[in-house]
Amino acid sequence: MKLKTPKFKINFLLLILSLGLLTISCSNSIQNEPATADGFQNIENELKNKFGNDAYYTDLTITYNSTIGNIVGVTVSEDPESLKMEQWNLTQDTWQQNSDITIEVPKGTKAADYMFQLGEIISLSKLGELVEQSMQNLKDEKHLEHSTLSTARVYFPDNGDVSNAEYFVNLQPENGGTIFRFRYGLNGNLIKMNY
Repeated sequence: MKLKTPKFKINFLLLILSLGLLTISCSNSIQNEPATADGFQNIENELKNKFGNDAYYTDLTITYNSTIGNIVGVTVSEDPESLKMEQWNLTQDTWQQNSDITIEVPKGTKAADYMFQLGEIISLSKLGELVEQSMQNLKDEKHLEHSTLSTARVYFPDNGDVSNAEYFVNLQPENGGTIFRFRYGLNGNLIKMNY
């Protein structure tokens, strides 16, 4: 005896399975990572998976858009002494290269001296921690209970002086409005807050 399964039951089961897989994949996506130390550490891990642990950067920005989530923008080189860099964006978990860049450095210096790496000195986990701290600061000082990330950025000076590198955090009220800007040293000390 042969059993027949109605076609609509199979299609319904396939639909349920597809939705389940989509939910699992979206829940682990970079676009949905929270603006926290752990969330930003996951973004750093994604950068290292894409460009390698030894990649060099001159620019790194995380922008939050309420419609599409996190957007990560980087200017990166896997080989600084080639004097070639690339600009990339990660939007909705899809990497897209925007441009190729050729750089110049003063004679007698190395290109890597004007770039930073992710790790102990500059850490996205630390940047995420500072976003959390900034949100708490707004709760405590401005009685703003719900703020969201606008942008978080690693600022690295053109002269390559890591002692002048900073973390920038921009927050805004959940429903838009005033941008609150925070600048921190790499040690996490607040340099300035303005709005």
